[in-house]
Amino acid sequence: MVDNSPDEFERLAAQLNSDGDLPGSSVSSHDLVDVEASAVPAEVAAALEAIVMVATDPVAPTVLAQLLEVSVSTVDSLCESLAQSYAEEQRGFTIARVAGGYRYQTAEAQAPYVERFVMEGQTTRLSTAALETLAIVAYKQPVSRAQIASIRGVNVDGVTRTLHQRGYIQELGRDPGPGNATMYGTTSLFLEQLGMDSLDDLPNLSELVPDVDVVETLEAVLRGVDEQSQSQLADNSEDSDSAP
Repeated sequence: MVDNSPDEFERLAAQLNSDGDLPGSSVSSHDLVDVEASAVPAEVAAALEAIVMVATDPVAPTVLAQLLEVSVSTVDSLCESLAQSYAEEQRGFTIARVAGGYRYQTAEAQAPYVERFVMEGQTTRLSTAALETLAIVAYKQPVSRAQIASIRGVNVDGVTRTLHQRGYIQELGRDPGPGNATMYGTTSLFLEQLGMDSLDDLPNLSELVPDVDVVETLEAVLRGVDEQSQSQLADNSEDSDSAP
């Protein structure tokens, strides 16, 4: 029986990090074969598909390389080739690098149909407050609850607890400063849910911030509205004072 539990793949990855080879492997990591994707035997490509298919979490390329007895670069090339072939065949799925490993996921073009199926009958979604807090953690990590609260201007104990329970954020350590506050950061599950390989794939905030001219225009408009409101209040006050 195949053990495809997350713990098993994590154990294999840890074994590679510490020893450089998988237990029971007849090939050293230094002797792995570097082959062009087009020259990879069909049974090796099929084996890669099978391993990634049964895995519940993204499989690290180093683990795939040891299992298939090919180099990491060969694994990367083969996965890219498979993804391209799926796209050319207009398949409803693809193989993608996410959170440092490879996994199967639905094709982007099928997102509306998949969302309709997944969300059918579902009512549990992250609140706006939770999404705002998660965004702050993603861009500012490591960050404490007090720092998050200072940015949002409200207490964040509840949403932080919710995000931690759902596995989107984790404790990274303690602030060496006064109070030794717990510092939070995002998890691999966060990357998986967003389909990103690393935090470097996060959108650049500068692209989301309006130009200076736009900000100044908005400020002028809002200032004008505020002055107009104050003027109307003053007029109403005078009218009430002059009334018999």
